[in-house]
Amino acid sequence: MENHNEYFEANRQHWNQRTTVHKDSDFYDLKGFLAGRNVLAEIELNEMGNHVAGKSLLHLQCHFGLDTLSFARMGAKVTGVDLADEAIKTAQQITIDAGLEANFVCCNVYDTRQYVNDTFDMVFTSYGTIGWLPNLDKWAKVIADSLNKGGTFYMADFHPVVWMFDDNFTKLQYPYANSGVLAFENQGTYTDREADISGKEYGWNHSISEILNALISNGLELQFFNEHNYSPYPCFSNTVEVAPNRWQIKGLEGIIPMVYSLKAIKK
Repeated sequence: MENHNEYFEANRQHWNQRTTVHKDSDFYDLKGFLAGRNVLAEIELNEMGNHVAGKSLLHLQCHFGLDTLSFARMGAKVTGVDLADEAIKTAQQITIDAGLEANFVCCNVYDTRQYVNDTFDMVFTSYGTIGWLPNLDKWAKVIADSLNKGGTFYMADFHPVVWMFDDNFTKLQYPYANSGVLAFENQGTYTDREADISGKEYGWNHSISEILNALISNGLELQFFNEHNYSPYPCFSNTVEVAPNRWQIKGLEGIIPMVYSLKAIKK
């Protein structure tokens, strides 16, 4: 499969399957969200602060929208974009159920500017995003084109070192940098390893230098870059909770970075 669209279609179908399981999982805690819980993680809440109220915010690769809608509860005017149509349908229904206002658009992140005409004060993305994208220059251009002048881009995502390991974190298996498409046969999902979900999906590893240079070359000025030695979610195999809502790999506690976060401004 040389055509990326075929990879994207396989991933879309897989994430549609995942959505049907994820929305009812304890991991995502939809009931808690509907009862008023803010589901954003400690990392982004601490680093973004309370600066979203009254701002327009675009959330790229938003899954079924709980983070997006948490920003809406904090006073932002939000738009969420995701490839999976089942995820967008679910996000739209949750918006109604929660009595919130939000706009959700189903499209490939690369095609965002074809479907979203507005520009925004903030663009946000987090946790398990760019690994589904082959070309970060195109991604960064979407971000830059979506921001108002002086607007802020913020992201938190799993560290490239994490993606070098096999599923059980017993050995290094994959390249640190982008050396082409990686194919995976998956069974279950990170919220339920025994879920009746299976299929092939495709991803790409990206180094820190590739990420930063893509943003810089598209006119974004880095404000900070942080690395965190924990994940706020137990979404990997063989994890141990070292503090409330702080997860590390058993046997690698405090040894490898788990998450990075960054903030950049459109010049």
